Amino acid sequence: VQLQACGGGLVQPGGSLRLSCAASGRPFGSSGWFRQAPGKEREFVAAIRWADSNTNYADSAKGRFTISRDRAKNTMYLQMSSLKPEDTAVYYCAADTRTWPSATLRLLNAYTYWGQGTQVTVSS
Repeated sequence: VQLQACGGGLVQPGGSLRLSCAASGRPFGSSGWFRQAPGKEREFVAAIRWADSNTNYADSAKGRFTISRDRAKNTMYLQMSSLKPEDTAVYYCAADTRTWPSATLRLLNAYTYWGQGTQVTVSS
């Protein structure tokens, strides 16, 4: 199984970006986005359960970010709007074949497969 994340870049505060994570190998039950800023631990951003599209967001992402998935393309997306400098980080996609309860979607160790990360920089 391979996850390929892309879509990062440099954007001004208030701008938008859409991250994509394409998966090959097998269908997933759960997937999510995490981020890691320099000197900080990796943290949860958003997750989705593929069977019923149940979503879970970090408080920092609520109202600004939207996670979605396309079954036909086996691809997950993170639409980010109203970006702030504090959103600057390497964003990682993660996935697992298991279908987790909503609360479990927020946990790093819920995911077996990880993408390589894509840099998002929010700066004027």
